[in-house]
Amino acid sequence: MSSSSKKITLKSSDGEAFEVDEAVALESPTIKDDCAENVIPLPDVTSKILAKVIEYCKKHVKAQATNPDNRTSDDDLKAWDAELVQLDTDTLFCLIQSLVDLIRQTVADMTMIKEMTPAAECEVLSCIVCLGLLYEA
Repeated sequence: MSSSSKKITLKSSDGEAFEVDEAVALESPTIKDDCAENVIPLPDVTSKILAKVIEYCKKHVKAQATNPDNRTSDDDLKAWDAELVQLDTDTLFCLIQSLVDLIRQTVADMTMIKEMTPAAECEVLSCIVCLGLLYEA
């Protein structure tokens, strides 16, 4: 990533601002929808969780780099992902809830869900319900 890339500021629910490269921010479908703004408020995401999400997005952007010298290997990425979620219980559940909320909102915003077959729509909705139940368990 070049230092001249466009920057986007993400603002957590507790008021902390994070300036990130546009490519990192665009890893999130929710942010893609709001990308026209310079500061994107994320009222349901704390700074602790947002920092983890940004860390994840940065690593995954690097994994997709076109220059092989700058790219993270698949094995390294899998190991890094596994290490990332080794969190205390409260943080892990907060992260899970944030992801469930993001998935629910993304599916709700999908125009293609109207074009899905009933079986495909049922499968997507079942996954969302399962994620919610896992969080509440």
